Amino acid sequence: MEFRTVSFDWSPMQDVPRPDPARLYDLLILGGGPAAMAAALYGARKLLTLALLTKDFGGQMAETTEIDNYLGFQTVTGRELVERFQQHVSYFKVPVYQSDSAKDVRKEDTQFRVLFESGTEFRGRTVIVATGKRARMLNVPGEKELIGKGVAYCATCDAPFFTDKQVVVVGGGNSAFTAAVDLLKVAKQVTLINVAAGWQADEILVQAVRSHARLLDRHAVTRIMGTERVTGVRIKELESGRETLVQADGVFVEIGLIPNTEPVRHLAKLNQAGELIVDCHCRTSVAGLFGAGDVTTVPHKQIIISAGEGAKAALSAYEYLVRGESASQSPE
Repeated sequence: MEFRTVSFDWSPMQDVPRPDPARLYDLLILGGGPAAMAAALYGARKLLTLALLTKDFGGQMAETTEIDNYLGFQTVTGRELVERFQQHVSYFKVPVYQSDSAKDVRKEDTQFRVLFESGTEFRGRTVIVATGKRARMLNVPGEKELIGKGVAYCATCDAPFFTDKQVVVVGGGNSAFTAAVDLLKVAKQVTLINVAAGWQADEILVQAVRSHARLLDRHAVTRIMGTERVTGVRIKELESGRETLVQADGVFVEIGLIPNTEPVRHLAKLNQAGELIVDCHCRTSVAGLFGAGDVTTVPHKQIIISAGEGAKAALSAYEYLVRGESASQSPE
């Protein structure tokens, strides 16, 4: 095959070009988080014609208060790290379509079509799905307003910033109890609140937490309190209907994550959790379609892992473009 190469202006912060819907790109990247931006960087370095297609930038990373486990940064806010990533990608003048959400990815012969809610469509020889996950929200008053101000969805990311604080963990499964284990190392007090009767976590996790934390099942969170910062949560006992206020400096919502695989659910194999199944080369069950980051079955959902997976996916897409079907072995 022949590549249409592009020349890059390495001066920083140039105007970002928009992709051309009439053009057939070597690579289309769906997403705006660390996996997507790393894929764009590596694809650009391989001189592929590519476009980055996203509704917004940062994903879960942008909602993280502070990050102290990304190599090279002692501490950095999620938004600051997103801006660093964007600036790095902008050096390569990668075309960016930042508008609505992708609704469908189709493969026709050897080409992919990515269709958006607005009716816009882009075509590519390969596609990397790096759309991440979104937290399953409580959908109670105060939650959206206090994201990043005490409301968090990742204890691995944010637990150290609640040292000697009172925190609430909402959920009753393994993710909630794993978050509680992390928080018990630093927080002054941890309260678990679960709407169901009993706890759905592995018994070893329940035992590790039970004697150190306050456990309240059959309680529903009805409101998260606070203006500039979280000050507490209002909960309702389901049996009696009685409402009480739990003082808290932070609320960790651990009721699950939803992979953003809607555009490819009809196209590629997913696991029971709805994650895109990939192999160690980021290949999916569809030749030319790759996955990277939290949207996939790769374990340990962390920023640094997502960035590495994005780089790997771009290199695998490049290899596929060079070698064709011989570079594609669909995962089981």
